[in-house]
Amino acid sequence: MSSRFEYHSDCPIAKALEIIGDRWSLLIIRDLAQGAKTYSQLESSVKHITTNILASRLKRLSSVSIIEKTLYQEKPKRYNYSLTHKGKCLIPVLLELVKWGEEHTDSHSHSHSHSHSHTVTK
Repeated sequence: MSSRFEYHSDCPIAKALEIIGDRWSLLIIRDLAQGAKTYSQLESSVKHITTNILASRLKRLSSVSIIEKTLYQEKPKRYNYSLTHKGKCLIPVLLELVKWGEEHTDSHSHSHSHSHSHTVTK
């Protein structure tokens, strides 16, 4: 399910940030790096995300083929969300962000960051 995404810059970094640079997208990708999750599992794991923001991010990440949703229940319709190949290619980037966060954030943030570092695996 790929759609045309209109970028505001030709810079590859700017393009990537337009897709995954908001507050929540990388955290959703982080959690899906562990494996497929339901909407409610994602809602529980990404602390403080509102339902409408989660739905919006999932829709956008799906539209650019970073995640895919698979129907697992017909009535009511329920989906599992998982990373595509394109999404899995972001895992090394997340691992580097974990390292940077552990090395360059203050001690209070360090302990919080460390609690999620195990969730990103190769």
